[in-house]
Amino acid sequence: MSEPQYSREELRSAAARIYQEMPPTPQYAWPLLQNRFGAEIWLKHENHTPTGAFKVRGGITYMDWLVREHPEASGIVTATRGNHGQAQARAARNGGLQAVIVVPRGNSLEKNTAMRGFGAELIEYGQDYNEAAEYAGQLAAERNLKLVSAFHPAIVQGVASYGLELFDAAGALDAVYVPIGNGSGVCGTIAARDALGLATKVIGVVSDRAPAAKLGFEAGQIASAGKANTFADGVAVRTPDTEAFEMYSKGVDHIVMVDDDAIADAIRIIWQDTHNLAEGAGAVALAGLIAENAQIKGQRVAAILTGGNIDQSMVAAVLAGQTPLS
Repeated sequence: MSEPQYSREELRSAAARIYQEMPPTPQYAWPLLQNRFGAEIWLKHENHTPTGAFKVRGGITYMDWLVREHPEASGIVTATRGNHGQAQARAARNGGLQAVIVVPRGNSLEKNTAMRGFGAELIEYGQDYNEAAEYAGQLAAERNLKLVSAFHPAIVQGVASYGLELFDAAGALDAVYVPIGNGSGVCGTIAARDALGLATKVIGVVSDRAPAAKLGFEAGQIASAGKANTFADGVAVRTPDTEAFEMYSKGVDHIVMVDDDAIADAIRIIWQDTHNLAEGAGAVALAGLIAENAQIKGQRVAAILTGGNIDQSMVAAVLAGQTPLS
């Protein structure tokens, strides 16, 4: 366990703010998963939030911070592959602010529609998340908007609430598997674990098509993968956020890498054993757990199902036994 960066009190306070807008999400130890893998496996169902993904938590606490600390702000701009953008658009709307969201070309049509549904102005730019993020920075200066990074202390405090809920319900788990994209999810889990003083291992999971977090962790410094073309778009990051990397590189036990076939298989297993729908990034954690099945036999472990926002055409292909092309 690493030294706590956030106190139990500030995380509980952030959670209380979140519960003004949404209830806690469930976590279940599914018997069919236990039978399949020989371990007590809990899934934390972040697909059951007002935006269908865990990012809504950080959106609430970030916007609460923004309106208090920067009352002069008239709007925000941010880059996303979808779930962060939905969270920020929803929070901005509730706070009476404009939201401009930049997505890469070819982004999920249904996530784009959802962001517009929350009132965002949507702009398509670049070939991947990192190019979209660079353009969002330009727009912030041009339009005098507050640039929102996908990683910020107020976001981590909010995201940590799912960790508090999981640990409160399941107790002292042996390990929790968490996907790593921009890092708020894994850092929120670490923050909750450390604030509660638990010895639970936090294990990060990445796609082999977006391996920057694992490469950097093993090298001991930030590394850029030069690619991020997995269909699990929530983890499709070429270069990690510096602050996030600083936290999770110290707080995770290790990082597992899985391929897109394994992610697609995990979506099917989640559907078969729990009748919950996971998007690609939402199934990454379970894919990592499955990859380490031999090591977790007989243990009490959890996987964060981070979201269920997958396009209809893509889920149809996955459930038919295919792996979508990125």
